Amino acid sequence: MAQGLKTGICKVSVKELYFNDIPNGSLIEINGWVRTTRDSKAFGFLEINDGSCLKNAQVVLEADKIDNFAEAVKLNIGSAVSVQGRVVLTPNNKQPFEITAVSVAVLQATDETYPIQKKRASVEFLRDIAYLRPRTNLFNAVFRVRSVAAMGIHEYFQQNGYVYVNTPLITTTDCEGSDQMFKISTLNFNNMPKNKDGKVDLSQDLFGKQAYITGSGQLHGEAFAMAFGKIYTFGPTFRTENSNTKTHANEFWMIEPEMAFCDLEELMNVEEEMLKFVIGYVLENCPQEMEFLNNFVQKGLIEKLQKVVASDFVRIDHKDVIKILKEADIKWEFEPEFGGDIAKEHEKYITEYFGGPVFIKNWPKDIKAYYMKLNPDGQTVAAVDLEVPGAGELMGGSQREEDYEKILARCDQMGVDKTSIDWFLNLRKFGSCVHSGFGMGFERLVMYLTGVDNIRDAIPFPRTPNNCEY
Repeated sequence: MAQGLKTGICKVSVKELYFNDIPNGSLIEINGWVRTTRDSKAFGFLEINDGSCLKNAQVVLEADKIDNFAEAVKLNIGSAVSVQGRVVLTPNNKQPFEITAVSVAVLQATDETYPIQKKRASVEFLRDIAYLRPRTNLFNAVFRVRSVAAMGIHEYFQQNGYVYVNTPLITTTDCEGSDQMFKISTLNFNNMPKNKDGKVDLSQDLFGKQAYITGSGQLHGEAFAMAFGKIYTFGPTFRTENSNTKTHANEFWMIEPEMAFCDLEELMNVEEEMLKFVIGYVLENCPQEMEFLNNFVQKGLIEKLQKVVASDFVRIDHKDVIKILKEADIKWEFEPEFGGDIAKEHEKYITEYFGGPVFIKNWPKDIKAYYMKLNPDGQTVAAVDLEVPGAGELMGGSQREEDYEKILARCDQMGVDKTSIDWFLNLRKFGSCVHSGFGMGFERLVMYLTGVDNIRDAIPFPRTPNNCEY
């Protein structure tokens, strides 16, 4: 609990009122925002939230004891106040305490233009006022779960001997395909310097060459894995994909571990263990938020997550998945094919077929990246996607190709420009070893943990096509 102020009044948070043993009659101060008001002439009630937890504190106002009673009981939602009062324990009531106000200082009152009112607002409306939506119960819960999940991710990797690496946001390395990466420049677009051949003279740009905002920290992460053994990155990434689906954004966060001396089977062990740890961490540390989300966003959410933690993840080859899909008595919108990718409808069916999370491994080489380990059959690579019930693909990873000549051949086959990744290819010459890694989009994890079905509601200020507000 906070230290006592000079006045003898102890400044506390709403969370402390709920979870600390504050004696009956204690004189306290709380600061927060008004969620609701009620007026019954001689008495008034304020529900105050200070952001420390999902719950509110009820403040009781008595007309003959509060100088500004008439003002306080008419406060609009969102008004900032500082309340001094005495704690009254009410253990037999729904709320275990209330605060009998001694004074209410109105720090800043909102008026009728404040967009959030008592009635329930749609998520679409709240996206248009993203700077205010954390004040609602829904987004207060979602973004606290996001915060705790991030801590859980760091906890897992730190406890297991991984080094946290901050890979660059500005890069000249093409990992995901330059057509999917944002180009950056300091040149004047209205007066671009040109070479004799009419092309832009990039030598006059800040870095003297084409630079991008990163689409992945993987390649740089591999360099550090070759020194530390086990590393992870956790930071923002950017893609130019012009997609308006519920699961795509142009700016998002990625968790990307890379592990030396680790093959595909070991990689799946790490993926499964990490996911179970983070889910358990959130369930333990966000009980209020998870109960709210379970009741108002996705019925059965907690049970779904508990089942994942308790389950053993299935591991199955891509070709066997296609066989199951083809034998299913279903008319598919997209017919599954050997050598091809699988669609959302297929992902859903497979997780329902096995009744839990499924690792789909050993994918056709022609639909996967050049850096993935070519299997002995010459047709597949040691890649793996984790499919989870209700969300589909959550993680994607692979054993990386450690053989220098083989990765050069793959680059040539796939038309990859080797000049921009020569340093990355050189890792295969300088003490190479079996190594693996995976990537997990953080927002997709947040969606899975909270039950929200749109990535725009899992990130504070979403960046999507035609949407770059604030």
